[in-house]
Amino acid sequence: MKINYKILIPGGTGFIGYHLCLFFFKKGWKVHSISKNKPKKSRKIKGVKYILCDIRNKKALNKNLSKHYDYIVNSSGYVDHSRNRSILQTHFLGCKNLIYKFKNKKPKKFIQIGSSIEYGNQKSPQKENLLKKINTFSVYGNAKLKTTFFLLSLFRKERYPISIIRPYLIYGPNQDNNRVIPFVINNSINDKSFDCSPGNQKRDFLYIDDFVQAVYMSLKSNKNNGELINIGSQKPIKIKNLILKITSIVRKGNPNFSKIRIRTDEPNELFPDITKAKTILNWSPKVSLEKGLKKTIS
Repeated sequence: MKINYKILIPGGTGFIGYHLCLFFFKKGWKVHSISKNKPKKSRKIKGVKYILCDIRNKKALNKNLSKHYDYIVNSSGYVDHSRNRSILQTHFLGCKNLIYKFKNKKPKKFIQIGSSIEYGNQKSPQKENLLKKINTFSVYGNAKLKTTFFLLSLFRKERYPISIIRPYLIYGPNQDNNRVIPFVINNSINDKSFDCSPGNQKRDFLYIDDFVQAVYMSLKSNKNNGELINIGSQKPIKIKNLILKITSIVRKGNPNFSKIRIRTDEPNELFPDITKAKTILNWSPKVSLEKGLKKTIS
């Protein structure tokens, strides 16, 4: 017998949120998205319920949301590394409001989407260790880390069914142009010259379908409550080689390397240890970088 689960996706109009909404809607689930803004035309899914509400506003949240969801996947919050107080509010306060909204009727699982930036300057491959005294070098990272500690503390005290997944660099169709892969793809397709850093820093890129599958397996797992789990490809690539790979596939584009300086606080290597994801979730990435890039470009 097919069960029509009900899922809430805060931040469902963003890049990751859009793909989560699409995946669960295709599975026949009842999907609700909550965000401050309407979805872009290219990200609007017929059949998904879009709730316009600021999750920092507790009264508005109580008024607009249903009383119960089977699952909640929190992908909300500004993806911004500037020094802005609203970043802390959307990530920490917004998450806190969501948790307490459903404290009396808890979901089967609450998935928090964290960030690799929470590790600060810890050496790669990064493992899921928690260091309270850490500088993530950004308001965004500090807000994410504060939220992580709050959720894990809540699990220890109340056994709230929480799992936190820390994705590395997710890419795929319908991503905003302010990320490196769509930026390079769009410039290459239009056969433009574009400025880049020297590109010697190594980063971990994961195709969106692999990430969505990790979220799904997190929801269905009985072993990941109270756990922090890295999600990535564990196959880092130099940014320069990534850019050259894209221009080679497109056969256009002219990158001008070393025209942009790398930030002094930017780590040279950033990639995860995904042993925990493999053992606890039985998850591993399936889409190669080459295949993922071709899908995204097309």
